[in-house]
Amino acid sequence: MSEHPRTSREVRLAATPSGIPRPEDFTVAEAPVPEPGPGEVLVKNRFFHVFAALRTLIGGSVEGAPFAGLRPGDPLFGPAIGEVVTAPDGGPRAGELVAHWQGWREYAVLDAGGCEPLGDALPDPVAHLAQARTAYEALTRAQVRPGDVVFVSGGAGSVGSMAGQIARLVGAGRVVGSTGSPAKAERMVAELGYDAAVVRGAGPLDEQLAAAAPDGIDVLFDNVGGEDLHAALAVAREEARFVVVGALSGQMSERGGGTTASLELDSFQLVVKQITIIGYSNFGRSGTDAEWLDRYAGWLRSGEIVFPYVRVPGIENAPQALHDMMNGRHLGTVVVTLED
Repeated sequence: MSEHPRTSREVRLAATPSGIPRPEDFTVAEAPVPEPGPGEVLVKNRFFHVFAALRTLIGGSVEGAPFAGLRPGDPLFGPAIGEVVTAPDGGPRAGELVAHWQGWREYAVLDAGGCEPLGDALPDPVAHLAQARTAYEALTRAQVRPGDVVFVSGGAGSVGSMAGQIARLVGAGRVVGSTGSPAKAERMVAELGYDAAVVRGAGPLDEQLAAAAPDGIDVLFDNVGGEDLHAALAVAREEARFVVVGALSGQMSERGGGTTASLELDSFQLVVKQITIIGYSNFGRSGTDAEWLDRYAGWLRSGEIVFPYVRVPGIENAPQALHDMMNGRHLGTVVVTLED
C-alpha cells in the first residue's frame, strides 16, 4: 500500500453567508485521510474547479437539483481531478488520474467502478475541468445553423469562454458575448474569437446588443438571465432559439441566497417572434464520452480552441478564489491546484 499522511485538509462551510460568500464564511480544516473499503479507491486531488453554482448549494440548493444544499460544518465539493493512491485489483492503477466530484479536499475515497482513467487524450489534464462539453451540447440543443448570429451571455466565464469558441466551430457566422468588464470585453475579442462584446453597466444592454448584432440574433446561449435575457429578446429574429444554461444574475447577486433568478419577460414578444426557450444542465454528471473527447482533444491540439483558466495554488487559498471568481476578477475557469 502506498504511503500517505494520516490527516489532510478540506474546505468546510463555516457559516451561511449573507450575500456573496466571503473567505471568512469558510474554514480550512484538518480531517483524517479516509480509508478505502472494498471496491473503493483512494485519490489525492491535484486540481479542483471553483464554480459559480456552489453559491446555490451554499444557499440551500433548489428543488429538483441533483445535489442537496450545504449546511455549516459540511465540506464543499465539486469537479476535481485526482491521482490514484491505492486501488483494488482490476481498478485504476496507482498514479493514474481520474475525474470525480469530491473536490475542495486533499484526499477522497471513490467507488472504483466509477473511476475511469483519464489517460493522455488531452494536452493538459486540467482541460478535463473545462465546460466545453456543456457548451457543445447546449449549442447542439439550440440547433446552431451555418451563418447564425449567436449571443453568449456571460461570455468571459467558465462556460461562456468555451461557448463563444465552440459556437464558431459548429457554424455560427457571428458571435457576440456579454460581460461586466471592459477589460474582459477586449480579451474576449482578442483571445476567444468573439466578433464583439457588450458590457453590462456601460449603457443600455439592448442598445449595445442591437449595435453589435444589427440584423438580430438567431441563438441565445444564456448563462446569466436578467438584463441579458431581456436584451436578447429585444433583438431576437423570428424563430430564434434560446438555450438557458445558467442563472448568474441570481448566483452573483448580493441579495438573496443565490437560489432564485426571477425576471419578467414580455410574452407577446415570445409569441410574435415564435421564440423557442429550452433549459439545459449536465450538473453533477460524471463519466467520459470517447467520441466527444476525441473531438475536443483535436480542437485543443490544433489550436482551434483554447482553454482559458487561472491557477490558484494551495487549498488554503480556495475560499479567496471563490470570492474573487464571484466578484468577476478572473476570465475563464478558476482552478485550485494541489500539486506537490
